[in-house]
Amino acid sequence: MSANWVSAPAPVARRIRAYFAPVNRAAQTPALFDPSLLSAFNLDAPPAPWLSLGWIQDFTRKALSKSATLLTGVPASPLEQVRETLGAQLSFQFLSWTKLSMALAAGSQHMNLLKPASGAGAAAGGAAAAPAVTVQSGSSASFVALASTDASRFAPGSIAAVDSDNTGQTGFVGSPVSGAYLRQAVSDIDYIRRITFNVALVSQVTTAGLTLAEPLPGGAPAAGMKLQAVVGFVDREGGSFYQEWSALFVVQGSQGERIFFYYPRLQSLAGAEEMTQPLDARNKAGLRRVLLSAQFQALPIIDPLDGERVVCYRSFVPALNALV
Repeated sequence: MSANWVSAPAPVARRIRAYFAPVNRAAQTPALFDPSLLSAFNLDAPPAPWLSLGWIQDFTRKALSKSATLLTGVPASPLEQVRETLGAQLSFQFLSWTKLSMALAAGSQHMNLLKPASGAGAAAGGAAAAPAVTVQSGSSASFVALASTDASRFAPGSIAAVDSDNTGQTGFVGSPVSGAYLRQAVSDIDYIRRITFNVALVSQVTTAGLTLAEPLPGGAPAAGMKLQAVVGFVDREGGSFYQEWSALFVVQGSQGERIFFYYPRLQSLAGAEEMTQPLDARNKAGLRRVLLSAQFQALPIIDPLDGERVVCYRSFVPALNALV
């Protein structure tokens, strides 16, 4: 009986799946993806710290690296090639609006619209917030313990942000993701909760606290953290802060093969931009879907394997029994 060996045709895929993970901005340490260990992960349950951004469309990669030729002799003739510049850019559209997809497509600070205090004056980035409540001991990533009077201020289906008070810090702030860089101290005690990515949907409220529909990205809240209700999100065109994340894009082939594009460091390249797409191609004047457009600049890392500077890793895991 002969083995069922088959040649490997070009992969056929419907869509591309996107995953992002925070970069440690202070240490410039990206999230790691090892395809030799993780290539078979469940696309609906990515390994920590990767966060799923769902499906994307119009994924385009552009290599900007340039080579130069070294000349020698008389008359001059090519001796060898050297890499003169290193760079890459990519772009695509997110098919869903979430806090993270908005932040990645915005380029600069992305903020939570905290529930305003009674009688607060209007502000473009959100009014002065209602006072935060203190997180109690016994909290976990999926449950925030609160005093009963504090828990009663929240309702199922609302959004909550959990982070520390702003006490005049400078530098990168936000847990577990750096949501802003403060060049000078700001006076708003709630500023860190305005820019934090440590947010989640509340699924149940009891006298003991809040049960969350999904775990907080930062895990169990640290001692001293506080919680505030969020009514929405806002980003701004401008500012000096750049979002930076590690990114992983997965192409799932119809025969079980997978292509991975791993970018250790991506910074948002453009400001907020949207595009519209007709829901019915035959009726271009009808309902239209509003999509978030995102563009990124790839930044290099030093590969510890051999000390080379790289911006992207492309991996291919063949289908079972495919010839190599």
